[in-house]
Amino acid sequence: MRTSRILFPLLLGAGLVACRQQAPVPPPAPKPLTVPASSGEDSGALSSDAKPARAAQVDVLKGTDWPPIRVTSGEASISCEAEDPAPEIVIEPPAASPRPVPREAAAPVPAAPEAEAGTSASAAGQGEPAAGTTTDAAAAAPVLPGALSELDFKSVSAAVAPCREKALVRVRYKGKIGSDFTALMQRVSAMADRLHIGRRILDIDSTGGRVEDAMPAGDAIAESQWTIRVRQDAICHSACVLVLAAGDDRRIAGRIGIHRMIRVGSKANTRAELSQELREVYGEMKDYLERNGASVAVADLMMTVPNRSLRLLSETELKEYGLSGENAVQDDLDRIRLARRCGDEFVKRRDAYQRDYDRQCTVADPSGQSALDLEACAKPLREQYGFPDAKCLADSPVAVLPATQARAGAVAAEEGRH
Repeated sequence: MRTSRILFPLLLGAGLVACRQQAPVPPPAPKPLTVPASSGEDSGALSSDAKPARAAQVDVLKGTDWPPIRVTSGEASISCEAEDPAPEIVIEPPAASPRPVPREAAAPVPAAPEAEAGTSASAAGQGEPAAGTTTDAAAAAPVLPGALSELDFKSVSAAVAPCREKALVRVRYKGKIGSDFTALMQRVSAMADRLHIGRRILDIDSTGGRVEDAMPAGDAIAESQWTIRVRQDAICHSACVLVLAAGDDRRIAGRIGIHRMIRVGSKANTRAELSQELREVYGEMKDYLERNGASVAVADLMMTVPNRSLRLLSETELKEYGLSGENAVQDDLDRIRLARRCGDEFVKRRDAYQRDYDRQCTVADPSGQSALDLEACAKPLREQYGFPDAKCLADSPVAVLPATQARAGAVAAEEGRH
């Protein structure tokens, strides 16, 4: 008996030690990824004393006499589709087999005078093309569909008006963030307001630019509730991150990178003088991030990354800093507006419905469910929570739309906002 009393604690202790030894070691936290900025990018987010042109301000857009502005910092285009159409597959017929050339025809033929002069591009593929001619390479150069370069009232109206029928406008922009980009977002937003186009998407691909232009562009985006997308083949670096912060919804597949601001035309000779030059715009940037629902830590982090490097933000960091997904400030504002229209009780009831819908009807991947399956699940829930509500019919959760609708599991929430 004494032996068993001694052995039992020993065995128990040995078991505990074995368990502790077998416990998995947590993986080390991933280190922040900092890479050199490529030679094609600005060395830092640009800042200067120059202010955006008065012509880019929103107050001048209430009439039709819009001061002329041209997009020169990048390429912009307008589309009325949520996605790009699938590329056409062109199957070329097989090339005909060359016919045998008779021996007597194989003798060299004297060159024509124009070929000797080098003005013909067809002479054995040599020589420069004649002036005014179009080579195959030039003909194959991509032309941006729906390109928008002039931002006067007539040009913007002509580009956006076809989108009225689908109630969706999409801007694709690739280039720098400058005052012309600010004007682009302000003017397309103003035109979409005139035409009552509620859904707005910005596909952006930018290495950055001036922070003083990025912030008013972001304010125009915030006031108009744009969805911002950074596609897998796109980037959003430097001052572009400030634009990203303002989106109503941010869908990110590409790379997001930040680095320090650099002062254009700086007269600083010491760190203190440079800090003083940047202090005003740094404070404006923090206020801007705060009012758009992003963490002011983004501004602090930017100032620690040398301007010739890029600190790439992980998916976790993007969420923590409020730079991806739905904008928290916009969500709060939407709820406040909804409560004013329909009452607090309606908002609580709708929230409860949405939670049960997400838990009960979208447990599987929505793309694998048919519209009928989702509707069969949602209908009794709507009846349970008293929807549609006769007093707030337009804001009530609606019947599930076809599965081709984006984010089928959250149709009611998303369509209610737009």
